[in-house]
This record gives sequence, C-alpha cells and structure tokens, in this order.
Amino acid sequence: MVIELIPESLGTEALLLGCAFVLSGIIGVEREMRLKSAGARTHILVGMGSALFTLVSAYGFAHLLGDDVVLDPSRIAAQIVSGIGFIGAGVIFVRQNIISGLTTAASIWVTAAVGMACGAGMPLIAALTVVFYLLAVTLVTSLVRRLPHHGRSRFYAVRYADGRGVLRDILSAASELGYETALSRTKRLEGENGPVVEATMRFSRPQHRATEELIETLSELEGVEEVRAVEQDHD
Repeated sequence: MVIELIPESLGTEALLLGCAFVLSGIIGVEREMRLKSAGARTHILVGMGSALFTLVSAYGFAHLLGDDVVLDPSRIAAQIVSGIGFIGAGVIFVRQNIISGLTTAASIWVTAAVGMACGAGMPLIAALTVVFYLLAVTLVTSLVRRLPHHGRSRFYAVRYADGRGVLRDILSAASELGYETALSRTKRLEGENGPVVEATMRFSRPQHRATEELIETLSELEGVEEVRAVEQDHD
C-alpha cells in the first residue's frame, strides 16, 4: 500500500475547499452584519469542515479500494448532517416564551450543506444556494413583514418608574384590551425622578384591534413615562 503525499487530485481538492471557504464566508458575513452569535468565523469553519469531511470520504480512501474493498462516500456525509445539529442547537435561545436564533441555526445547517456540495465537486450549485439564502434573509423577509397577518405581534419599549408595581398595571391593562403579553428583556436606568425600568415587551394583538389604543392606554397609566415601538429581530 502506497500513500501519495501529493496526489493528482490535490489541485481539485484545494479549489473545492477554497470555494467552501468563500461561500461559507458570504453567509457568515451576513450573520456578522446582523450581530448574531454565530458570525463569519463560525460559518467558515462549519463550511470548510463539512467540505473537508466530504473530500476525505471521496478521495481519502482511494488507496484502499480494490476488488475486495468497496467504500460508500455517502456515509460520512450522512454523519455531517446529523452532527451539525449540535452546533445549530447551541445558538437557539428561549426567553419568556420568545425563541431566538432559529435563522442563525438554519444558516449553519445551510452552510454545512454548501460545504458538502463544494467537497462533492458541485461548487456551482453551492453558489446558487448561497444566492437563494441571501434572497431568503433579505427580500423574502421584507415581503413577509408586509403581509396582512404579519405584525399581529408588536414589540414596544415601555419605560416606567421602578418599585411602584407599574409592571403589574401594564400587564393588567394589556390583558383587559385582549392582548397577550411576553416580556423580552428589561434594563434598569436612572431617571430624572429616580430609578426607572425600560422593558421590551411583545404584545400579540387580537384581530381588528388597533395598536394605537394600546399605546394610548399604557401611556396614561400612572408611573409610565414612555411607550415606543421598537424593531425586534429574533433570527
């Protein structure tokens, strides 16, 4: 048995690995620009790792092949699909019934597929997948936000005096209007008249209910200093 340190397929393998690096980096940069927990480095490593596993399964055992030895390259690919779920699960968080990180987890899964496609000698279809990914997270997201059913849930930053039971009044007032409320996060600040709390809250409005009514009702509560709409990105 002879192992070639510089095989004839080295150029092809290096080119495919380079394609995985570039395409995975494009997805990672998009996540990095959105300030997500898994950025360019993570996606590049996932893509290159998947590509290398695929290259190893395709080329790494060629010297072992013979009349009595048959290899199945798809076995390693199947293990990549299963194993990448552990990384994806690590970026999904649940806070107050609000799930965040699903899109980032999916992007890691797609990046693994892109890397596998590059490793399997399919860089063009991998590049097309990246194009479709970018369309999904930009154009499709913009279109979905304009749908009539979208926006039933709105996020508002509510600033109120601390230590006076104002949060209880806010939840009660929203409930009386038929809203379901989830607390996303809070932060304590120093106001002009003492400590205040700024809470980011999600209000799921009932059908045919105007959000202006909710803002007006909350603004009139004693102890509430400000109510403003905020953009909340949980992907």
